[in-house]
Amino acid sequence: MNTVKIQFLGAAGTVTGSKYYLETPELKLMVDCGMFQGLKELRMSNWEPLPIPVNELDYVLLTHGHLDHTGYLPRLLKEGFKGRILGTAPTLAITSIILKDSAKIHEEEAEKANKEGYSKHKPALPFYTVEEAKETISLFSSIEKDEWETLSPNIRFRTKYNGHIIGATFIELEIFGKRFVFSGDIGRQEDFLLEPPERPEWADFLFVESTYGNKNHPKEDVEGILTELVNKTIQQRGNLIIPSFAVERLQSLMYQLWLLYKKNKIPNIPIFVDSPMGNNVLSVFQQFPDWHKLSLKEYNAMCDHVNIISSYKETWETIDDPRPKIVIAGSGMVTGGRVLTYLKQLIDVEGTIVLLVGYQAEGTRGKQLLEGAHELKLFGKYYPVKAEIRHLESLSAHADQSGLLDWLSGLKNIPERVFLVHGEPTALDAFRSKLNDKFNWQVHIPKLHETIELMV
Repeated sequence: MNTVKIQFLGAAGTVTGSKYYLETPELKLMVDCGMFQGLKELRMSNWEPLPIPVNELDYVLLTHGHLDHTGYLPRLLKEGFKGRILGTAPTLAITSIILKDSAKIHEEEAEKANKEGYSKHKPALPFYTVEEAKETISLFSSIEKDEWETLSPNIRFRTKYNGHIIGATFIELEIFGKRFVFSGDIGRQEDFLLEPPERPEWADFLFVESTYGNKNHPKEDVEGILTELVNKTIQQRGNLIIPSFAVERLQSLMYQLWLLYKKNKIPNIPIFVDSPMGNNVLSVFQQFPDWHKLSLKEYNAMCDHVNIISSYKETWETIDDPRPKIVIAGSGMVTGGRVLTYLKQLIDVEGTIVLLVGYQAEGTRGKQLLEGAHELKLFGKYYPVKAEIRHLESLSAHADQSGLLDWLSGLKNIPERVFLVHGEPTALDAFRSKLNDKFNWQVHIPKLHETIELMV
């Protein structure tokens, strides 16, 4: 018998920071390498070196390109990583965009903090630089989904389509004949742009996300709500601001607003898309047509219908534009990006509507707005919230509890161990109970930095 040690370096008892370290007799691996977001103590832990021999790591395997699954990669290089980073071609394309964009934001925020003196660090330093992001990207190697890749004599893996965002997969990792399945983030059965996720058929050890482990998405009339908000924005001569995740959600919103216009449900209101990262992601949709449902004709018509902002100067011109308008801007949890500039100018204006369209992690500005915050801290200053705050939960790119159970229903065996990750404590506990009642599985909720030994 051989031993595999797995250490949970992120997304343990929380949603962000997905990082799993596996020490095997033949290789040292990581599955995902994400940044923590949200609560300050979690964000601070991004700056701590990892408690593993980073310089001995052979591979990092990526499930998908989101920041909370890839954003720590440049720090990994700083700590001595020299191995290879493997993922599907669209995942690596998305990760490249996200890392460069994230590095640019880190550099700009450090520069601004130093200039305006609102950081207690003297000087404030970027988490990583654009150069460090580019160095990380040089270690990328793309793999084909559905094909087994041999990493060493007794270790191989493959990726399977998982919905969620373009390029997203779950990972099946075989170590000495035992199958470790890492769910990554599981997509929805019904999605405007993506196909339903595939299901695993066998798992000896299962690591499954639980973002919505305690709830099902409400049956919302998305078309009706968007129509109502657009018409209200026009009547109030205001601004509909939609903070959006740059990958998939932004493109999905563009698509839905374009469809509403095509169906004559909404007039030709100006729509501005202000997310350099989101604009780059659009090109990934164009580059990988087999990974989504949009035809080239639909893609081009959708892009022609919106105004894509390419410079910060245009951001200010959009803010100053007196017409009623829709602005879709990064980031989805209001943690950074261009949306902060719009909110700084418009959050205290009656007639502004802020529509939150995805998961809001604990400690984020999005969560504060959702919970009725009367003021919001932006760039070191507080601004009163006079805008109307709305939420569309059913636009989430994550499977809900029913979707997670459906994803697990394809398994032909009873896993030896099941680990619940990527969820807040209440969601994790509710999903643990559900799996126990439904399948009678042995389920464990790991703690951050916990190490578990598994026999293979």
